[in-house]
Amino acid sequence: MKNFSSIMWGLVLVALGVILGGNAMGWFNIDVFFDGWWTLFIIVPCAIGFLTKPGERIGHLIGLGVGVILLLACLDVVAFDNLWKLIFPAVIVLVGLCMIFKNLFAHKFNAAAAKLSEKINKEDEIGAVFAGQDINMNGEEFKGKNLSAVFGGIKLDLRKAKIKEDAVINASAIFGGVEILVPDDVAVITKSNSIFGGVSNKTNNNPKEGAPAIYVNGTGIFGGVEIK
Repeated sequence: MKNFSSIMWGLVLVALGVILGGNAMGWFNIDVFFDGWWTLFIIVPCAIGFLTKPGERIGHLIGLGVGVILLLACLDVVAFDNLWKLIFPAVIVLVGLCMIFKNLFAHKFNAAAAKLSEKINKEDEIGAVFAGQDINMNGEEFKGKNLSAVFGGIKLDLRKAKIKEDAVINASAIFGGVEILVPDDVAVITKSNSIFGGVSNKTNNNPKEGAPAIYVNGTGIFGGVEIK
């Protein structure tokens, strides 16, 4: 995805350079400073982020929708008087559509995560509210966790844990953060339900066939879940 993101930004810069060069040479006359041109600083990054960062698509889609509405207002397609009346309903609709389509295409993940969640006991539920939690499972058997960080942070270290079978981590970060460290010999499968937040999988794992998998069901609301 990083390469794809670089390609997308490269195409944007190439297009901009061609337009500026063509204008300077008189080959064509494309006005890059049209009414509302500044909204492209919202629209373009959000569009590229939507295509290249699956875990943060809701936030980028909201930003894209807001940018498009602002552009339409600058072009007098939508009256500025109605601008704020439209933005909030548009955000609600976009979030709803994302949740609908995300769940439609993630039914296999949802089924596996729901089954694995049945193995989680009350002692596996960790919360951090206006505080921090640092959990190191060195030598302990891992069967799953529920993590909830609200205006706080949780760090879960599984690098030396005993992971014998598939497990799920249901992680929520609301104005907070969750950091999960995993060993190299497990697969990591993620799903994000985020609004102005996201789930970031930074692992470079290459597990053997049949290796256990860790399902990370992440929710970020002005917060994030990071897997390393």
